[in-house]
Amino acid sequence: MFPRPIEQSSPPARIAYQVALPLALILWLLPLLGVAMTSVRPSGDLAAGNYFGWPSAIAFSNYAEVFQNSPIGQYIFNSFKVTIPTVIGAVAISTMTGFALGIYRFRSNIPIFFMFVAGNFVPFQILMVPVRDMTVNMGLYNTTTGLVLFHVAFQSGFCTLFMRNFIRALPRELIEAARVEGVAEWKIFWFIVLPLMRPAIAALSVLVFTFIWNDYFWATVLTTSATTQPVTAGLYSLNGQWIASWHLVSAGSIVAALPPVMMFFLMQRHFIAGLTLGATKG
Repeated sequence: MFPRPIEQSSPPARIAYQVALPLALILWLLPLLGVAMTSVRPSGDLAAGNYFGWPSAIAFSNYAEVFQNSPIGQYIFNSFKVTIPTVIGAVAISTMTGFALGIYRFRSNIPIFFMFVAGNFVPFQILMVPVRDMTVNMGLYNTTTGLVLFHVAFQSGFCTLFMRNFIRALPRELIEAARVEGVAEWKIFWFIVLPLMRPAIAALSVLVFTFIWNDYFWATVLTTSATTQPVTAGLYSLNGQWIASWHLVSAGSIVAALPPVMMFFLMQRHFIAGLTLGATKG
Protein backbone atom coordinates (compact mmCIF):
# COMPACT_ATOMS: atom_id res chain seq x y z
CA MET A 1 0.00 0.00 0.00
CA PHE A 2 2.92 2.34 0.70
CA PRO A 3 5.83 2.98 -1.70
CA ARG A 4 9.09 1.28 -0.82
CA PRO A 5 11.88 3.67 0.24
CA ILE A 6 14.52 4.06 -2.45
CA GLU A 7 17.20 2.88 -0.01
CA GLN A 8 15.49 -0.52 0.11
CA SER A 9 15.25 -0.87 -3.68
CA SER A 10 17.57 -2.90 -5.87
CA PRO A 11 20.87 -1.36 -7.04
CA PRO A 12 19.63 -0.85 -10.65
CA ALA A 13 16.55 0.96 -9.33
CA ARG A 14 18.69 3.23 -7.15
CA ILE A 15 21.00 4.05 -10.06
CA ALA A 16 18.03 4.80 -12.30
CA TYR A 17 16.58 7.04 -9.60
CA GLN A 18 19.87 8.93 -9.16
CA VAL A 19 20.07 9.51 -12.93
CA ALA A 20 16.40 10.32 -13.54
CA LEU A 21 15.98 12.79 -10.67
CA PRO A 22 18.59 15.34 -11.88
CA LEU A 23 17.32 15.01 -15.46
CA ALA A 24 13.73 15.63 -14.38
CA LEU A 25 14.86 18.61 -12.28
CA ILE A 26 16.76 20.10 -15.24
CA LEU A 27 13.81 19.61 -17.60
CA TRP A 28 11.52 21.27 -15.05
CA LEU A 29 13.81 24.23 -14.35
CA LEU A 30 15.01 24.83 -17.92
CA PRO A 31 11.96 26.88 -19.05
CA LEU A 32 12.09 28.92 -15.84
CA LEU A 33 15.79 29.62 -16.32
CA GLY A 34 15.09 30.58 -19.95
CA VAL A 35 12.46 33.12 -18.87
CA ALA A 36 14.77 34.49 -16.18
CA MET A 37 17.63 34.93 -18.66
CA THR A 38 15.37 36.54 -21.26
CA SER A 39 14.08 38.98 -18.64
CA VAL A 40 17.59 40.49 -18.33
CA ARG A 41 18.52 40.16 -22.01
CA PRO A 42 18.96 43.43 -23.95
CA SER A 43 16.56 44.03 -26.83
CA GLY A 44 19.56 44.08 -29.20
CA ASP A 45 20.24 40.42 -28.46
CA LEU A 46 16.73 39.46 -29.52
CA ALA A 47 17.00 41.59 -32.67
CA ALA A 48 20.28 39.81 -33.49
CA GLY A 49 18.71 36.38 -33.00
CA ASN A 50 20.40 35.61 -29.68
CA TYR A 51 17.39 33.92 -28.09
CA PHE A 52 19.03 31.07 -26.19
CA GLY A 53 22.66 32.12 -25.80
CA TRP A 54 24.24 33.96 -22.93
CA PRO A 55 23.12 37.63 -22.83
CA SER A 56 25.65 40.15 -24.11
CA ALA A 57 24.83 42.29 -21.08
CA ILE A 58 22.65 42.10 -17.98
CA ALA A 59 19.79 44.54 -18.52
CA PHE A 60 17.96 44.95 -15.22
CA SER A 61 16.47 48.05 -16.81
CA ASN A 62 13.93 45.73 -18.45
CA TYR A 63 12.11 45.53 -15.11
CA ALA A 64 11.95 49.31 -14.83
CA GLU A 65 10.79 49.52 -18.45
CA VAL A 66 7.94 47.12 -17.69
CA PHE A 67 6.51 49.56 -15.14
CA GLN A 68 7.20 52.56 -17.37
CA ASN A 69 5.71 51.21 -20.63
CA SER A 70 2.66 49.39 -19.27
CA PRO A 71 0.15 49.71 -16.44
CA ILE A 72 1.45 46.52 -14.83
CA GLY A 73 0.94 48.03 -11.37
CA GLN A 74 -2.77 48.34 -12.18
CA TYR A 75 -2.82 44.78 -13.51
CA ILE A 76 -1.23 43.44 -10.32
CA PHE A 77 -3.73 45.42 -8.24
CA ASN A 78 -6.55 43.95 -10.34
CA SER A 79 -5.21 40.46 -9.69
CA PHE A 80 -5.32 41.09 -5.95
CA LYS A 81 -8.87 42.46 -6.28
CA VAL A 82 -9.90 39.21 -7.99
CA THR A 83 -7.80 36.69 -6.08
CA ILE A 84 -8.31 37.74 -2.44
CA PRO A 85 -12.15 37.87 -2.52
CA THR A 86 -12.19 34.59 -4.44
CA VAL A 87 -10.02 32.86 -1.85
CA ILE A 88 -12.16 34.21 1.00
CA GLY A 89 -15.43 33.29 -0.71
CA ALA A 90 -14.44 29.82 -1.91
CA VAL A 91 -12.81 28.82 1.40
CA ALA A 92 -15.70 30.19 3.48
CA ILE A 93 -18.33 28.36 1.42
CA SER A 94 -16.34 25.12 1.36
CA THR A 95 -15.82 25.10 5.14
CA MET A 96 -19.59 25.27 5.68
CA THR A 97 -20.52 22.80 2.93
CA GLY A 98 -17.69 20.48 3.94
CA PHE A 99 -18.93 20.57 7.54
CA ALA A 100 -22.50 19.78 6.48
CA LEU A 101 -21.51 16.98 4.10
CA GLY A 102 -18.84 15.54 6.38
CA ILE A 103 -20.70 15.57 9.70
CA TYR A 104 -24.40 15.16 8.99
CA ARG A 105 -25.95 12.03 7.54
CA PHE A 106 -29.03 12.66 5.40
CA ARG A 107 -30.54 11.04 2.34
CA SER A 108 -29.27 13.47 -0.30
CA ASN A 109 -25.77 13.76 1.17
CA ILE A 110 -24.03 11.70 -1.53
CA PRO A 111 -25.97 13.22 -4.49
CA ILE A 112 -25.18 16.75 -3.31
CA PHE A 113 -21.53 15.84 -2.78
CA PHE A 114 -21.47 14.26 -6.25
CA MET A 115 -22.81 17.51 -7.75
CA PHE A 116 -19.97 19.46 -6.17
CA VAL A 117 -17.36 16.98 -7.38
CA ALA A 118 -18.84 16.51 -10.87
CA GLY A 119 -18.32 20.17 -11.67
CA ASN A 120 -14.57 19.63 -11.53
CA PHE A 121 -14.75 17.21 -14.47
CA VAL A 122 -16.54 19.60 -16.84
CA PRO A 123 -14.06 20.96 -19.43
CA PHE A 124 -14.01 24.68 -18.79
CA GLN A 125 -13.62 25.47 -22.50
CA ILE A 126 -17.21 24.39 -23.25
CA LEU A 127 -18.44 26.88 -20.63
CA MET A 128 -16.82 29.86 -22.37
CA VAL A 129 -19.82 30.96 -24.47
CA PRO A 130 -22.60 30.41 -21.89
CA VAL A 131 -20.59 32.02 -19.07
CA ARG A 132 -19.74 35.03 -21.22
CA ASP A 133 -23.38 35.43 -22.32
CA MET A 134 -24.54 35.13 -18.71
CA THR A 135 -22.14 37.82 -17.50
CA VAL A 136 -23.19 40.11 -20.37
CA ASN A 137 -26.91 39.62 -19.59
CA MET A 138 -26.30 40.27 -15.89
CA GLY A 139 -24.23 43.39 -16.55
CA LEU A 140 -21.12 41.79 -15.04
CA TYR A 141 -19.01 41.51 -18.19
CA ASN A 142 -15.62 43.24 -17.95
CA THR A 143 -16.03 43.72 -14.21
CA THR A 144 -14.03 42.45 -11.27
CA THR A 145 -17.24 41.33 -9.57
CA GLY A 146 -18.20 39.06 -12.46
CA LEU A 147 -14.77 37.43 -12.49
CA VAL A 148 -14.82 36.92 -8.72
CA LEU A 149 -18.32 35.40 -8.71
CA PHE A 150 -17.42 32.97 -11.47
CA HIS A 151 -14.18 31.88 -9.79
CA VAL A 152 -15.93 31.37 -6.44
CA ALA A 153 -18.60 29.22 -8.09
CA PHE A 154 -16.09 27.22 -10.10
CA GLN A 155 -13.62 26.66 -7.23
CA SER A 156 -16.25 25.70 -4.64
CA GLY A 157 -16.45 22.13 -5.95
CA PHE A 158 -12.78 21.33 -5.46
CA CYS A 159 -12.67 23.21 -2.15
CA THR A 160 -15.72 21.33 -0.84
CA LEU A 161 -14.13 18.00 -1.79
CA PHE A 162 -10.95 19.00 0.05
CA MET A 163 -12.72 20.24 3.18
CA ARG A 164 -15.26 17.44 3.39
CA ASN A 165 -12.56 14.76 3.33
CA PHE A 166 -10.51 16.72 5.88
CA ILE A 167 -13.45 17.10 8.28
CA ARG A 168 -14.34 13.42 8.04
CA ALA A 169 -10.83 12.61 9.29
CA LEU A 170 -11.31 14.68 12.46
CA PRO A 171 -12.06 12.87 15.76
CA ARG A 172 -15.84 12.50 15.81
CA GLU A 173 -15.77 11.99 19.59
CA LEU A 174 -15.17 15.73 20.07
CA ILE A 175 -18.39 16.58 18.24
CA GLU A 176 -20.41 13.90 20.02
CA ALA A 177 -19.12 15.06 23.42
CA ALA A 178 -20.13 18.63 22.64
CA ARG A 179 -23.61 17.50 21.61
CA VAL A 180 -24.00 15.57 24.85
CA GLU A 181 -23.19 18.79 26.73
CA GLY A 182 -25.93 20.57 24.79
CA VAL A 183 -23.69 22.76 22.64
CA ALA A 184 -25.49 24.28 19.65
CA GLU A 185 -24.48 23.06 16.19
CA TRP A 186 -23.19 26.46 15.07
CA LYS A 187 -21.02 26.66 18.19
CA ILE A 188 -19.65 23.19 17.45
CA PHE A 189 -18.68 24.42 14.00
CA TRP A 190 -17.26 27.75 15.15
CA PHE A 191 -15.46 26.77 18.36
CA ILE A 192 -14.51 23.12 17.79
CA VAL A 193 -14.32 22.21 14.12
CA LEU A 194 -13.10 25.51 12.65
CA PRO A 195 -9.96 25.79 14.86
CA LEU A 196 -9.03 22.23 13.89
CA MET A 197 -9.41 23.16 10.22
CA ARG A 198 -6.78 25.90 10.27
CA PRO A 199 -4.07 23.78 8.57
CA ALA A 200 -6.54 22.76 5.85
CA ILE A 201 -7.74 26.35 5.43
CA ALA A 202 -4.14 27.54 5.04
CA ALA A 203 -3.31 24.81 2.52
CA LEU A 204 -6.47 25.41 0.53
CA SER A 205 -5.95 29.18 0.56
CA VAL A 206 -2.48 28.78 -0.95
CA LEU A 207 -3.79 26.43 -3.64
CA VAL A 208 -6.75 28.60 -4.59
CA PHE A 209 -4.62 31.76 -4.51
CA THR A 210 -2.20 30.13 -6.97
CA PHE A 211 -4.99 28.82 -9.21
CA ILE A 212 -6.75 32.17 -9.49
CA TRP A 213 -3.64 34.33 -9.73
CA ASN A 214 -2.30 32.22 -12.61
CA ASP A 215 -5.62 32.02 -14.47
CA TYR A 216 -5.30 33.28 -18.04
CA PHE A 217 -8.25 31.76 -19.88
CA TRP A 218 -11.11 33.38 -17.95
CA ALA A 219 -9.15 36.60 -17.49
CA THR A 220 -9.13 37.05 -21.26
CA VAL A 221 -12.70 35.80 -21.78
CA LEU A 222 -14.44 37.93 -19.14
CA THR A 223 -12.33 41.11 -19.12
CA THR A 224 -11.15 43.46 -21.86
CA SER A 225 -9.88 46.72 -20.34
CA ALA A 226 -6.81 47.64 -18.32
CA THR A 227 -9.02 48.72 -15.40
CA THR A 228 -10.25 45.16 -14.85
CA GLN A 229 -7.74 42.78 -16.48
CA PRO A 230 -5.56 40.70 -14.12
CA VAL A 231 -1.84 40.61 -14.65
CA THR A 232 -1.91 37.34 -16.63
CA ALA A 233 -4.06 38.94 -19.33
CA GLY A 234 -2.39 42.34 -19.05
CA LEU A 235 1.07 40.97 -19.87
CA TYR A 236 0.00 40.78 -23.50
CA SER A 237 0.07 44.58 -23.64
CA LEU A 238 3.86 44.47 -23.22
CA ASN A 239 4.16 43.19 -26.79
CA GLY A 240 4.53 45.86 -29.44
CA GLN A 241 2.14 46.12 -32.35
CA TRP A 242 4.67 44.83 -34.86
CA ILE A 243 7.53 43.47 -32.74
CA ALA A 244 7.30 40.94 -29.89
CA SER A 245 9.09 42.39 -26.85
CA TRP A 246 9.89 39.06 -25.25
CA HIS A 247 12.40 40.59 -22.85
CA LEU A 248 9.65 42.79 -21.39
CA VAL A 249 7.12 39.95 -21.34
CA SER A 250 9.63 37.75 -19.49
CA ALA A 251 10.41 40.50 -16.98
CA GLY A 252 6.70 41.09 -16.43
CA SER A 253 6.17 37.35 -15.96
CA ILE A 254 8.83 37.24 -13.26
CA VAL A 255 7.19 40.17 -11.47
CA ALA A 256 3.76 38.55 -11.79
CA ALA A 257 5.04 35.26 -10.36
CA LEU A 258 6.39 36.81 -7.16
CA PRO A 259 3.11 37.12 -5.12
CA PRO A 260 2.13 33.41 -5.27
CA VAL A 261 5.72 32.38 -4.56
CA MET A 262 5.83 34.67 -1.54
CA MET A 263 2.42 33.39 -0.46
CA PHE A 264 3.69 29.81 -0.52
CA PHE A 265 6.84 30.53 1.50
CA LEU A 266 4.93 32.57 4.08
CA MET A 267 2.35 29.78 4.51
CA GLN A 268 4.70 26.86 3.87
CA ARG A 269 4.49 25.36 7.36
CA HIS A 270 0.69 25.46 7.45
CA PHE A 271 0.47 24.33 3.82
CA ILE A 272 2.49 21.16 4.42
CA ALA A 273 0.65 20.46 7.67
CA GLY A 274 -2.70 20.77 5.92
CA LEU A 275 -1.73 18.42 3.11
CA THR A 276 -0.16 15.77 5.35
CA LEU A 277 -2.57 15.76 8.29
CA GLY A 278 -3.96 12.28 8.63
CA ALA A 279 -1.37 10.82 6.27
CA THR A 280 0.40 8.84 8.99
CA LYS A 281 0.74 5.09 9.12
CA GLY A 282 -0.18 3.40 12.31
